Amino acid sequence: MSTLGQIGDLLQLVPVQRAGVGLLLGALGLPVVGVVIVGLDIMPVRFAMMHVALLGIAIGQLVGLDPVLCALVACGLAGAGVAPLARTAEGLSGAMGLLMSLAIAAALLMLALSGVNANGAFALLWGSILAVGPADLVVLGVLAAAVPALFLWSRRDLALLLHDRELAMCSGVAVQRLTVVLLVLVAVAVAGAIRLTGALLVDALTLLPALAARRLGRSLVSITLWAIGIGVAVNVAGFLISLAWDLPPGPVLVLAAGAVALAAHLVPERRTSSWRTSVSSSAPSPQSPH
Repeated sequence: MSTLGQIGDLLQLVPVQRAGVGLLLGALGLPVVGVVIVGLDIMPVRFAMMHVALLGIAIGQLVGLDPVLCALVACGLAGAGVAPLARTAEGLSGAMGLLMSLAIAAALLMLALSGVNANGAFALLWGSILAVGPADLVVLGVLAAAVPALFLWSRRDLALLLHDRELAMCSGVAVQRLTVVLLVLVAVAVAGAIRLTGALLVDALTLLPALAARRLGRSLVSITLWAIGIGVAVNVAGFLISLAWDLPPGPVLVLAAGAVALAAHLVPERRTSSWRTSVSSSAPSPQSPH
């Protein structure tokens, strides 16, 4: 059987179709979340939310609820709860470190005291793309619609916040409220990607497309569009490659996204210009009454 014929046969299977739809939906929202992660300089958020997701999974297994749903709720609450600690950009990273330590300790303690099979909890962190169900598609669909919509609706405020928190405050941006919204979106998005690639490989859907897009885009809008485009291309190509050669999709997606990010950073510096320059020039002066 030819490679194309093998891919065609596999695409007839419902689990494979759901996985493909999930990756396409994820490509519309998750890379934009990566733009937020890079802009706020909160790289540890992925690890923090991975640990919070493990706590949610442990709770779900203990009480008999859907572990992934519990992980979503736990990550959303954690994102909102850590926002008051994010007074400064440095505070965001510190808050994530604190959250990561507390979450993993609570998760391990709960698993030990409850007698729940820890292997099942940790297995979900590695992802199972063919286990994507209708509920997972709903979550990814909501993210695919809500995240780009937020960027279009508040792109000026977001550009200022991602550029400079103090400048955003002086320009009248509701920094604290917007930070809460962004952290909740980031947290839920990381949890939503668990089923696709696993929390340990979530960078393939979030961070790597955003890193490449930041190199190629000249404004927040163009960076966002680049991130979505790269996400779609990487997800489709990686998924088809994994089907054609019977490879695990998660690592293939990471390698494909990493290759694109590396290629983007090989573009000569003189061919790109920082979007931060345009944001600074268009923002009101800190001395402005606004």
